Amino acid sequence: MLAEIKSFFPSARRSLALLALAALVAGGTGGCASIDELDRSNDTARGALNARLSAEKERDELRLANEQLRGQLGRSESGLSELQAQNAALRKAMNDSGMSLDDLQKKLAALEFGPLDEKTDQALQQLAAQYPDLIKYDSARGMLRFASDLTFDSGSAIVKDSARSSIDALGKILTTSSASGYEVHIAGHTDSQRISSSTSKLHPTNVHLSCHRAISVREELTKLGVAPTKIMAAGWGEFRPLVANSSNGNTPQNRRVEIFLARATGDSSISVSEPTETARIKSTPERNTTPTRQPDITK
Repeated sequence: MLAEIKSFFPSARRSLALLALAALVAGGTGGCASIDELDRSNDTARGALNARLSAEKERDELRLANEQLRGQLGRSESGLSELQAQNAALRKAMNDSGMSLDDLQKKLAALEFGPLDEKTDQALQQLAAQYPDLIKYDSARGMLRFASDLTFDSGSAIVKDSARSSIDALGKILTTSSASGYEVHIAGHTDSQRISSSTSKLHPTNVHLSCHRAISVREELTKLGVAPTKIMAAGWGEFRPLVANSSNGNTPQNRRVEIFLARATGDSSISVSEPTETARIKSTPERNTTPTRQPDITK
């Protein structure tokens, strides 16, 4: 019996050792599992943080874009108000002058633009070839296009000295017998760049500037002997661009003065006939009598 008890203890010690080893192994495995779970939790947290940062960045970008759109809308509304005011002013000026838009359209419809007679056409082709950087000639339309940047300084309606020789040459062509039957229609154009504060003192809008430039060319031609009753000057401002204006409006291609030669057909009231001798005598005031009213100093 005693021998059996002694033999039992070594077996028990071995079992306890095996149980301890098993527990140690089990404990180590559980530790590895906890580390993996921690790593996964960290990855999840980092992903959530990155997603939040990305969402905040996208929110800030959308907010900035919204503010920019609001600014553009404000500028567009301001520009629209300015254009509406210009349109109202032009309509008022036309009404004050006794001319309606329908009247103007009827007069323009009665005109025939190009092609011109062979002699005048050849003379204008030679003129454009002599000044290739300044003048472009459209034979089919009977139209000369002067580049404004070479004809005028920026914001100015005074013809440059360097451009006078070309206008002088045009005046000589228009006073020839072959060109005497044409009416001369001068149209000024600008780009959409805004008028500066200094320029606005003389030319409040681009429409004014384009008109004033057309008038300056008209005055140069009348000095050269072209009958003023045959010349019409007008301005489109920025509303008839050749190409789309750039974002800041500075588009040289759209700054130009176009001169059309046209034959009036039918009963056109554009040209004004010279007064007869009888009418001229009647319109001359008698110097021996006192005038019924004092003449106006200004218009």
